[in-house]
Amino acid sequence: MTRPTLLITGGAKRIGARIAHRFGAAGWHVVIHYGQSRADAEALAAQLPSAECVGCDLADPDAGVAMVEALAQRLEDWRILVNSAAVFRYDDARAMDPDVFAEAMTVNAQTPTRMAQAFLRHARARAGRRVIAITDMKLANPNPDFFSYTMAKHALSATVRMLAMGAAKADDRIYAIAPGAMLPSFDQKPQEHETSGRMNLLGRLTDPAEIADAALFLADGWLASGETLFVDSGQHLLAQPRDVLYLARGG
Repeated sequence: MTRPTLLITGGAKRIGARIAHRFGAAGWHVVIHYGQSRADAEALAAQLPSAECVGCDLADPDAGVAMVEALAQRLEDWRILVNSAAVFRYDDARAMDPDVFAEAMTVNAQTPTRMAQAFLRHARARAGRRVIAITDMKLANPNPDFFSYTMAKHALSATVRMLAMGAAKADDRIYAIAPGAMLPSFDQKPQEHETSGRMNLLGRLTDPAEIADAALFLADGWLASGETLFVDSGQHLLAQPRDVLYLARGG
């Protein structure tokens, strides 16, 4: 294996799949993590020049750590961990759902953080290593919808600078990418997304390929460790009282 390697959690679909395609085209060996989407992961891997699939339930943090440790034992040049997988279930500021909260905090915050720590302890790389957390523009532009999800993304965001300060080596970088509305989400219909996806300063649909391009840019480590890139056409600079899904639906 002469190619540098990256692991993408939730890499079989949506943003994770876009990142997989981008890095595959750039000459990387792509490890595609899946939870329940094995068929999609294998189909994606078959399209890439160099790829493999690994399965793991991220609701079990110990399983996520074990997956990282097993990969670290056999990958000789593992440079990037992209924590893209997430759960997105509804509750709101009036009544947090304890079950939704517990799942969100585990899958969206605890497991990716522990995986990042294990990666930084064990991964071997011929150049500086990178951890890239996919967060959300809700960090800067919160609203009361998807309350537990947003809390968990804030928790994950808080780890980026802390890991950069306390877990990384001098040539490592810890980053986050904060996307805005760019794919239909939750129970949204495609035509509804055409409206909600333009609720940003530029009035445009943000292409998911821009997230993949941002991740490839961060792979070179041009930014200082601990930084977050917002890729949302300026959505995080607006004041939005609800999730754009509901703003669009309500007219």
